[in-house]
Amino acid sequence: MTAINEAWAAPGSFLDLFLESFRHGEGTEHLVRHLLVVAMDGRAFERCNAVHQFCYWFRVDGMDFAAEQSYMKGDYLEMMWRRNRFQQTILELGFSFLFTDVDILWFRSPFPHLSPDAQVVMSSDFFVGDPTSPGNYPNGGLLYVRSSASTVRFYEHWQSSRARFPGKHEQFVFDRIVKEGVPPHVGATVRFLDTGHFGGFCQHGKELGRVVTMHANCCVGLQNKLFDLRNVLEDWKTYKERVAAGNMDYFSWRVPGRCIH
Repeated sequence: MTAINEAWAAPGSFLDLFLESFRHGEGTEHLVRHLLVVAMDGRAFERCNAVHQFCYWFRVDGMDFAAEQSYMKGDYLEMMWRRNRFQQTILELGFSFLFTDVDILWFRSPFPHLSPDAQVVMSSDFFVGDPTSPGNYPNGGLLYVRSSASTVRFYEHWQSSRARFPGKHEQFVFDRIVKEGVPPHVGATVRFLDTGHFGGFCQHGKELGRVVTMHANCCVGLQNKLFDLRNVLEDWKTYKERVAAGNMDYFSWRVPGRCIH
């Protein structure tokens, strides 16, 4: 599942790059058939229907999520919290999900890296080496949650904790409640993903033979993100061509870019 607005869904923007990465990944093309794209406005819904099979318009009365949403400005906060509540609804309906931001490129399937007993698993801006450590820096751009009574309670706790941290986004509140310790009655366990596999512009592995996804995090501005993501996708294509030709010499991302380093 991913979410888009008009700015992210426009031709040549994130949605096109996101879908293209599945076509060029290793064993990822079939995953698109299981992808639900959640549109946050009408134009994004129209654009989604033009390029993808499974689209859902998440209508929010009185809110306009169509424009580029600058971090922590305008309707950004409400959009993030509404998205979070939508994820809770999915769990309440009995469906597990893997949510991915649309500014993430997929090169390999993440599912082999998720343990069968995983409950709440989130990606990291910075990974400290221990998937259980609350010292990891969480990023909700990639988030796997298995539907169960305990994970629904976790989301209820997450949502209710918003009032204790006014003006903060859902990722900040997630970090706070994990550092505080998930209450025993909730019962859900939280794990974090290694940036060596699930990298981003904040922190990423340099071995393309291990990389699963690449996220345009730690980057402000739609055009800056797009510039570096296009280069990352071209680097990935070059890597695959070199491997196919039997060239196993070391090859990695072009750095620095506008954000990636």
